[in-house]
Amino acid sequence: MPVQVGKAPVATLLGDSLVAGYGLAASEALPAQLRIALHTRGIAAVVRNAGVSGDTTAAGARRVRADVGSDSSICVVALGANDLLQGIAPAAVERNLAAILSELRARRTRALLASSSVPFGVPRSYAHAFEAVFLDLALRLSVPLAPRLLQGVAGRPALLQADRLHPNAAGVRLIADRLAAVLAPLLRSASR
Repeated sequence: MPVQVGKAPVATLLGDSLVAGYGLAASEALPAQLRIALHTRGIAAVVRNAGVSGDTTAAGARRVRADVGSDSSICVVALGANDLLQGIAPAAVERNLAAILSELRARRTRALLASSSVPFGVPRSYAHAFEAVFLDLALRLSVPLAPRLLQGVAGRPALLQADRLHPNAAGVRLIADRLAAVLAPLLRSASR
């Protein structure tokens, strides 16, 4: 597929260590790999890294104005994993994500909400409530959803770094490919 010609759309990834590229070279991190995955789908997008390791949804809400440029065609909101690991109340996660999405909407920046995968061992009631936050927000605010970003990678040692939490380069390539499948049509419609 030929790459689109003209002004390249800008996709900003607002996230945590997954976006920041914890333990990886910049060329192996999600922003770089997502750019490649989009390119293979015919989209020459600029993909910006607005990831900060350790960030929660509350931290993302505090920095969305500063870290998402006004030229962003779309912002991928990939936060929540640290909230999950810290056991932050799903209602607080929902408030924080809603604040981020509202700020993006006020700035006329499209959003794609990416949900975290809940690992095994998390109490079922918490896991259910946490996962429902993303689906509920996507439906209520009419925001596209990229569900369970780490699905197929989490729990697979061959795709994880030694800490068994963060994806390695191969794991990031799988995540980028799945995310690009959701993001590509949104970028195509934004560039029309």
